[in-house]
Amino acid sequence: MSVTTKDVAYIAELARLSFTEAEKEKMTSELNAILQYVEKLNEVDTEGVEPLNSIHDQVNVLREDLRQESIPNETTLMNAPDRLDRFFRVPKVIG
Repeated sequence: MSVTTKDVAYIAELARLSFTEAEKEKMTSELNAILQYVEKLNEVDTEGVEPLNSIHDQVNVLREDLRQESIPNETTLMNAPDRLDRFFRVPKVIG
């Protein structure tokens, strides 16, 4: 598989990019070099290798869901710079 300058021009148009002819030529040669490098993966013998969906052996790393008491409002608001009753008071962020 190889890329032509026509392909580069088409991709550039889709991406709303503009290249000079020299840049298109350079991009074509660079993309073809990348594709040649990726083609080397086809030379690797993968016969009998199971596909992976993760590189980790861990199946489930979630902790058990335990019910706990909430932190009291007074403790939570103790260091709040500004508060209104039992709520944090913050500056307006939406115009």
